[in-house]
Amino acid sequence: MTSDRTKEMDMPERVLRWIVASVEAASEVLHVQQLQGGISSLIHRITLRRSGVEQNYVIRQFNNEDWLREEPDLAWHEAASLRHAERLAIPTPKLIAYDETGEHGNVPAVLMSHLNGSVVLEPRDKQGWINGLASTLVTIHNSDTDDFPWKYATYQSLETLEAPGWGKDRAMWQQVIDFVKQPRPVFPPRFIHRDYHPTNVLWANGEVSGVVDWVNACAGPVGVDVGHCRVNLAQLYDVETADAFLSAYQQEAGESFRYDPYWDLVSLTDILFGPPQVYAGWTALGFTGLTDALIADRLEEYAKSLVERVAR
Repeated sequence: MTSDRTKEMDMPERVLRWIVASVEAASEVLHVQQLQGGISSLIHRITLRRSGVEQNYVIRQFNNEDWLREEPDLAWHEAASLRHAERLAIPTPKLIAYDETGEHGNVPAVLMSHLNGSVVLEPRDKQGWINGLASTLVTIHNSDTDDFPWKYATYQSLETLEAPGWGKDRAMWQQVIDFVKQPRPVFPPRFIHRDYHPTNVLWANGEVSGVVDWVNACAGPVGVDVGHCRVNLAQLYDVETADAFLSAYQQEAGESFRYDPYWDLVSLTDILFGPPQVYAGWTALGFTGLTDALIADRLEEYAKSLVERVAR
């Protein structure tokens, strides 16, 4: 059932009924709140009263039509990823139910448990924060794939990829493009998050309290997760922070990880869709001081650092 407090909330009644039926038919919806940070889908926290106790859940609704055309199995994919992630030695959302086709709402959706904590983008102890990001990612990579059906693929077509027109150092960018078009290194497939970066990691009391947004998880090279986080850190802060994360990951992973700059470079080219822009998820979470021009400069500096790594 639903309470009067939800009647003004922007959530279809049939979706609320599905949520209640999926959790416990006798539960009552108390509150619906849209969460910040999600830009590719709608994310709401749902507060229910079950047997007199308030409990929070999260519903993710896939309302991006372009994304759904490319990947119509998004809800099923995230549901399977959440099931697999339950075996990890880190907190992850627990799958409650999923609506693959939008039968219970206008769009496909995933209902999951709510994790305590918040995103931290301005840490007091930056090195401790970096170490936490790195050790958490190593823990994720310690899981076998068990023939996980979704396999790694680049977001860009490498065959047709060209040096970005906005780049100042055209020769350097051409080196980047030429390198990623080479045969990719052989890798042992592991379970990877595929979108691991600071806004998908929650913190509480100075410790990682959970990892969210598992819709892109797949079997693939761990270097892609490392590289994706690094390119995000380079944009948010600088090359030094991205390098500090790599060092922390290498120290935590030990001999199980062999660094190859190829994965950093392909993770960089994977985000080159048009001129650089400030990621809306960062501003939604209150991170200020970034401009499109600054992001472009930082990406150029990061690309230069990777080309230098290749030359070593």
